[in-house]
Amino acid sequence: MKPLFFLFIILIVFISCSETKVPETKHHSNYHFETVNQSAFETTELIYVPIYSDIYYLDSKHTFSLTATLSIRNTSFKDSIYVFFIEYYNSSGQKVRRYNESTLLVKPMESVEFVVENKDDTGGVGANFVVEWGAKPGAQKPYFQGVMIGTTGQQGISFTTEGIVIQK
Repeated sequence: MKPLFFLFIILIVFISCSETKVPETKHHSNYHFETVNQSAFETTELIYVPIYSDIYYLDSKHTFSLTATLSIRNTSFKDSIYVFFIEYYNSSGQKVRRYNESTLLVKPMESVEFVVENKDDTGGVGANFVVEWGAKPGAQKPYFQGVMIGTTGQQGISFTTEGIVIQK
């Protein structure tokens, strides 16, 4: 009787500890791209968002890799915004990549995200995004934010940065 009881307990523990499969999250599938004439917009801005794909620790020779996310949030309840380009630059000021080839439509209260993966070391500690956006006159300004997170073993770090207007 005892061996059967212990086998039953082990089976319950094993089943309760098994991994639950989490549904895969798909990003960027619902983004909308449009062909628009950029000169038709009276309101346009160039935004600078600091991003850290890694950060120094201990000294200037050791870095901690991070996953960085550029988040663009349309804060309007009624107006769409248009993102003409999103470019990623490294610490030396060289353009690493462009994230969109056509104008991205961001609908009211919609958010879009662009990720620099943890293993991507092309940016460095001084990386940044430059984003040009536009909207019709009187539209609410969007919110641009960088979110960085990294973990190794039991060490974890996360922080945010905000975009600033560098050209109107």
